Amino acid sequence: MELAVGGMTCSSCAARIEKKLNKLDGVAASVNYATEKATVRYDPAVIGPSELVATVVATGYTAQLPKAAEAGSDNTEAPDTASVELAHLRQRLLVSAVLTLPVVLLAMVPALQFDNWQWLALTLASPVVVWGGLPFHRAAWTNLRHRAATMDTLVSMGTVAAYGWSLYALFFGDAGMPGMRMHFDVTASSGSGASDIYLEVASAVVTFLLTGRYLEARAKRSSGAALHSLLELGAKDVAVLRNGVESRIPVAELLVGDTFVVRPGEKVPTDGVVVEGSSAIDESLLTGESVPVEVGPGDGVTGATVNAGGRLIVRATRVGADTRLAHIARLVVEAQSGKAPVQRLADRISTVFVPIVLLLALGTLIGTLATGSGAVRAFTAAVAVLIIACPCALGLATPTALLVGTGRGAQLGLLIKGPEVLESTRRVDTIVLDKTGTVTTGRMSLHGVHTAEDVTPDQVLLIAGALEGASEHPIAAAIAAAAIDRAATDRAATDRAASPNVLPPVSDFRNSAGLGVSGTVTVDGHAHSVVIGRPALLAELGVPAEDSLKAAADSAAATGRTAVMVAWDGQLRGVIVVGDTVKETSAAAVRQFRSLGLRPMLLTGDNRGAAVAVGSAIGLDPADVIAEVLPEDKVSTVTRLQAEGRVVAMVGDGVNDAAALAAADLGLSMGAGTDVAIEASDITLVRGDLTAAADAIRLSRSTLRTIKGNLFWAFGYNVVLIPVAAAGLLSPLIAGAAMAFSSVFVVTNSLRLRRFRPAG
Repeated sequence: MELAVGGMTCSSCAARIEKKLNKLDGVAASVNYATEKATVRYDPAVIGPSELVATVVATGYTAQLPKAAEAGSDNTEAPDTASVELAHLRQRLLVSAVLTLPVVLLAMVPALQFDNWQWLALTLASPVVVWGGLPFHRAAWTNLRHRAATMDTLVSMGTVAAYGWSLYALFFGDAGMPGMRMHFDVTASSGSGASDIYLEVASAVVTFLLTGRYLEARAKRSSGAALHSLLELGAKDVAVLRNGVESRIPVAELLVGDTFVVRPGEKVPTDGVVVEGSSAIDESLLTGESVPVEVGPGDGVTGATVNAGGRLIVRATRVGADTRLAHIARLVVEAQSGKAPVQRLADRISTVFVPIVLLLALGTLIGTLATGSGAVRAFTAAVAVLIIACPCALGLATPTALLVGTGRGAQLGLLIKGPEVLESTRRVDTIVLDKTGTVTTGRMSLHGVHTAEDVTPDQVLLIAGALEGASEHPIAAAIAAAAIDRAATDRAATDRAASPNVLPPVSDFRNSAGLGVSGTVTVDGHAHSVVIGRPALLAELGVPAEDSLKAAADSAAATGRTAVMVAWDGQLRGVIVVGDTVKETSAAAVRQFRSLGLRPMLLTGDNRGAAVAVGSAIGLDPADVIAEVLPEDKVSTVTRLQAEGRVVAMVGDGVNDAAALAAADLGLSMGAGTDVAIEASDITLVRGDLTAAADAIRLSRSTLRTIKGNLFWAFGYNVVLIPVAAAGLLSPLIAGAAMAFSSVFVVTNSLRLRRFRPAG
């Protein structure tokens, strides 16, 4: 379950909530500060959702169960809420900035200081500290009531201390006297204490931090814009056909099996199969692929794509949360809610960071006083430590980069399942490519039929097509399609009223994984026991080989095509030759893999000749081609490469690739492939293009580099500047500006990932 959490202001808030939830029996929770969500796994027999919400509320924050965010549903509420919060924050910032500017100028420029200027400064600074800093004070008080300390504690203590000292100096010291003058110090101030005020520090720090929080909120909203736009892609209503009557209804009311009309320029409302009409479908919003795809009767279409051509009638096959768009949205949300190992380290540090900083500030105060430097210098140094140490950048370093990177990937049709995947992409040195449907189109076509003396090519094709029609293998589909076309042609010539799509009936169908199929085909009342597949399957079943047909099969293999043996009633009757087509982009993808430092290898169950021919076409050496591999051997091939010390990525799209995808260090599935392959993989390539695999690895590596750069800055910033502040070398005013800049820098650095472009 996912909880929407409110009131978090830094990563230490998220860490506190996570710790409280994980203390509950039967609960495992992960809280993400950037996405403001808690992903909770719980045992409903032990605890309920209301108790989870109550735990978050008791910790000092808000929590609610979000409405189901199905793709295509109305998801405008969350963005509108974010817009209202952003508007309130902007108003608070603008008012504070207008009031703060004259206070800072008066304090920094002695020439502007007229008699009693300090009282004007107090009048202007008070609303900023009290009202402008109210979010920090409110959060600090809430945390105090729960005996906790966060970034807000540091900010509130620092600004209230500076403001309180100023009030003391004005009302009980010499600072309120007419003619009082002061100057600005880059380092910690020194003086008598009773004659110095720090109103510019108190007001400017609040304004700087509000600026940082506003820019951070805008950037976080921008970084999540990709997911919001993805969720908004779906159509809102649909022209459904029921009982021959067309009516327009909300998409949510559409049922599986309904037929609906998609006119030119309209979005396809849900996943389905074209029943009537032909058109070009623009899938660019979903896959990043700019070239429209031609579709006709029998072709599948995906919800949220755009009909760029003619009128289509489509039968719905998936609706609501089962659609491809909804699945993509879920993958992106899960990826953005996860945490990389480096982020977990940052979270652990942030939980103890604030208490340590409070001790450091106290130590700075006592230590500076002990050196005889004076109360003013000790005070300003301690306040500078409080302000400079706020761990905002540390908490934003990983989640913002992950948010932007995965969101940009979704726009390009590259779905990265989680942050753990990023580390795998950095280490990978070998990429294993499944051939059919990955390197090739997977759409095989008939190239020839060789027969024994007592049968005709039409007979062989008819019986083979009937049996192969029960299989989902690409070779089987090509044979079945060719048989249907041939039957349609023959029947059209003799009987135009006959149905062209009826092949002989099949019974007792059996599939021998990686070898072939068998079953019973009934033609004109005669039942034939049919076997189709590799020579090994026929030999196993005792079917003798015929020299002429064996020679035809060898000749086909030598040209890179696939020969399928067809036997029935115990005799070899023919050889059907089919061929696949290499995708136009596969050779370019292989070059890109090599440029990324990867060794590409081809893995296939096809014969050696066909495999080497395909490998040669895409620029692979025969040594990098592994052929005649059964499904279970794909896993052993991956594990063998891993045993050799290689870090292996696997790209595939079929059911028989799922185990190998799961076994590989990095699994990439083609989005046009099977659901089980997509579930087993780490990255899903929505556009069925092998260059997308190279783009996914490049994007993942870029995201990982950004995360590490952010963490280096966040850690380095605190490691360097806290000692500087403690040594009295940093004014609280400069500390506030630096702290705000740190958070803005981290978020802005993450936003650079939005400019990622596919290669070529």
